[in-house]
Amino acid sequence: MLVVGIQTGSASADAQREAGATALVLTGPQRAAAVQEAQAGAAATAKAIGLADREKLVVRDVVKDADGTVHTRYERTYEGLPVLGGDLVVHQKKDGARATTKATGARISVPTTEAKAPAATARSTARKVIWAATGKPALAWETVVTGTQHDGTPSERHVITDAATGKELHSYEAIETGAGNTQYSGQVTLGTAPGYTLTDTTRGGHKTYDLNGGTNGTGSLFTNSTDTWGNGLATNRETAAADAHYGAAVTWDFYKNELGRNGIRGDGVAAYSRVHYGNAYVNAFWSDACFCMTYGDGTNNVKPLTSLDVAGHEMSHGLTASTAGLRYSKESGGLNEATSDILGTSVEFYAGNATDAGDYLIGEKIDIRGNGTPLRYMDKPSKDGNSADYWSSSVGRLDVHYSSGPANHFFYLLSEGSGTKTINGVTYNSPTYDNSTLTGIGRTKAYKIWYKALSTYMTSSTNYAGARTATLSAATDLYGANSPEYTAVAKAWTAINVK
Repeated sequence: MLVVGIQTGSASADAQREAGATALVLTGPQRAAAVQEAQAGAAATAKAIGLADREKLVVRDVVKDADGTVHTRYERTYEGLPVLGGDLVVHQKKDGARATTKATGARISVPTTEAKAPAATARSTARKVIWAATGKPALAWETVVTGTQHDGTPSERHVITDAATGKELHSYEAIETGAGNTQYSGQVTLGTAPGYTLTDTTRGGHKTYDLNGGTNGTGSLFTNSTDTWGNGLATNRETAAADAHYGAAVTWDFYKNELGRNGIRGDGVAAYSRVHYGNAYVNAFWSDACFCMTYGDGTNNVKPLTSLDVAGHEMSHGLTASTAGLRYSKESGGLNEATSDILGTSVEFYAGNATDAGDYLIGEKIDIRGNGTPLRYMDKPSKDGNSADYWSSSVGRLDVHYSSGPANHFFYLLSEGSGTKTINGVTYNSPTYDNSTLTGIGRTKAYKIWYKALSTYMTSSTNYAGARTATLSAATDLYGANSPEYTAVAKAWTAINVK
């Protein structure tokens, strides 16, 4: 049983509302018990929300707010087959009032669930599914083809084909990549285990491994004769490990202390990190398959991509997969990438590390272009030459790292407002689509709103219009429908042309 203390004293009604709508930190056993309880009642819930007899609910996550509201995220099956795009969230108030957020409003029904399996290959696996993410639900095959992308990144390509016609309905890459700055964080404290291994026993047992140029497996766990790791130079193999290990620790603390989440999945279990991937690999990536983060050593193996905001970015891909499950293509893919930029940036600010001060620039130290410019800019995304500042009907056709631009811009405007501003020595000048002048509500409130929207209102198919609705719902929960924060969220979306 969770006991919630009653706030007393002179706290404002707004502060009480925010505290009440904030997620409780559940221990691993508490979360497991909540999931088990929700699963036991899943059949009754399915009936109560109007699902057909052939549909069943499978619990993915449970978020409990301090005010007693419970948000339960479900996957859906139809005659035992997974329904891709059928995910939903049930919001149950303490007084019994219920609301439901669905990835699709379509009725799930297909003429038959019988179909001939596609031809198997050595690099592919297939499963029969119901495709409900777009248009009319259809019986389909989801084939996962493994291999290697052009830059050396592993590939887990998911291809959805109509079981009756063989037509491709959708495809996406499951390995979620990102790049950030390679600036080290100076001298920091690391969580290690007796015997001097990079095992953080206080944060879910997070471990950091050395791939030593390999591209498979976990490699070897970093061990040492003392509890001093690295020397700040890329030539020392422990330096990249120390950065990755530190980044994972700070991200874990940020999730727990600021967002009320006990690890990526909320179950108190850590992911793990792998460094020194491949040879001169200029990227980093998250994989759900291994539940791990992997970092290359950068150009000429001298700039490992193990900085603080990169760790926050990669772990946040895992967070998204464990919550909304935003599909990694089109507008939902852009929101997926933006979530990692938003939370990775927030982790960097949260750390308060003087060597790597927080900023709204993505990858400003890695110098991938060779001209000293950042990879991405949150205040005016188009400055990178590829990203969109504002939403348009063509945004979904961009690469997900560039369709993230409008959401990154939204977060900056919501946090800091429009116009010229200098923060930690960096000057920003953020424009608006409608030439409006905005005043920010502060970064903390902005990331709390984004996280609540992600964890309780967004679904796998959420697009930009859906993100607007989700963040307004989150702002209502945290601050009230008539609050300045709600108004600021609405204005910030309008300022990037999402109305």
